[in-house]
Amino acid sequence: MSQIHDFTATSITGQPVPLSQYRGKVLLIVNTASKCGFTPQFEGLEKLWQAHADQGLVVLGFPCNQFGGQDPGSDGEIASFCQLNYGVSFPMMSKVDVNGSHADPLYQWLVKEAPGILGTQSIKWNFTKFLVGRDGAVRGRYAPTDTPKSLEDDIVRALASA
Repeated sequence: MSQIHDFTATSITGQPVPLSQYRGKVLLIVNTASKCGFTPQFEGLEKLWQAHADQGLVVLGFPCNQFGGQDPGSDGEIASFCQLNYGVSFPMMSKVDVNGSHADPLYQWLVKEAPGILGTQSIKWNFTKFLVGRDGAVRGRYAPTDTPKSLEDDIVRALASA
């Protein structure tokens, strides 16, 4: 698989989500967790989604329990938590692994396209973010400590380009 639009994710309600449906959109892909110090970033992610969805931004949340066991709940419990506590309305996917032999194929592709510091091909922690342009190419990788607000200029630039 050579581009983002070749992948299919599974929604948090169990439905297949072909990423080809987002062709021509800017994607912000985030591995999330409900019990993490960075969990309040859900609020900022929702604000980005609300502010820029009309211009073509899609935020995709992928819950992951690989870091400190910080998302142990079922998909239904995670969906309820995100909606009730942060008003999340952007698409949330089913829980995935982002590292190791069982890593979701999308994440295997993302880390190859945008390696971390010193070329590492693993995710360091919850709320690592990938920005994908309208052309399907990865435009940036952001650390868990990078707040959603701090990505806004890059998102606006991605939305402005063809």
